[in-house]
Amino acid sequence: MALFLQLTLTGLTNGMLYALIALGIVLIFKSSDVINFAQGEFLLIGAYAMFWAVGQVGLPWPVGILITLAVAVLAGVLVERLVLRPLIGEPIISVIMVTIGLSSLIRAIISLFFGTASQPFPNFIPRTPVAFGPAVVPADRLWALGLAVALLALFILFFRRTNEGIAMRAVADDQQAALSMGISIQRVFAIAWAIAAVVAAIAGVLVANIVGVSGDVSRIGLRVFPVVILGGLDSIPGAIVGGVIIGLLETYSGGYLKPGLEQVVPFVALILILMVKPYGLFGQTRIERV
Repeated sequence: MALFLQLTLTGLTNGMLYALIALGIVLIFKSSDVINFAQGEFLLIGAYAMFWAVGQVGLPWPVGILITLAVAVLAGVLVERLVLRPLIGEPIISVIMVTIGLSSLIRAIISLFFGTASQPFPNFIPRTPVAFGPAVVPADRLWALGLAVALLALFILFFRRTNEGIAMRAVADDQQAALSMGISIQRVFAIAWAIAAVVAAIAGVLVANIVGVSGDVSRIGLRVFPVVILGGLDSIPGAIVGGVIIGLLETYSGGYLKPGLEQVVPFVALILILMVKPYGLFGQTRIERV
């Protein structure tokens, strides 16, 4: 029972972090039909921005958080304006290859300034163990779980209650109709990339607080793709449900079956869901007339 409870809490923590990262991928795809393979590198930007501001410069945590968010917004807008906007109308494979190249470029720039060695992250969230009956879970994972849930709830309210969020939903449903209503498509694209960069940066800070800051932080971005495929590339609720399912599958398979198997199980689930439901559990089926 203790093992089950501990694995469940760990799986939920991982799953909500996955959902937070997947939210950015879903937003970009819903608004612009672009699959961003550089989402994992936005985690690196957030982790190293916080590491630089707090760990190297010595700024207070609130200031470090503001700097990290500002750097993330700037990175997202610059990528959309300078890299993706010139590719509007180009074949989708060209855009995909550009995002893959962008991921390598971001990793190279960060390695140039900070090196490749793993470094301890400044104490941001307490790590003392917390007992839940027979199970013991580090406090940093519980904090990560709570912050991820709060942020996901905040973004859902943003999409439902604010003018910008409603405009993004309108663009996702029908770009031509949104344009006829006076909504700036380019502005919505910029907001989508900025939000995607912000959620990834926050997730990067949470992950770095748990495992340390290094290039390995970005690898979680690749593990998020089974989440978005499982839930549906264009579904925000699907990102949350997919994150929970994949997070639990990982921890249960690694805890009950064999260590290391958790690296494989998400991609097995990805293959199975593509065979049964190609658009994911909550994805919208698209039918094109030819």
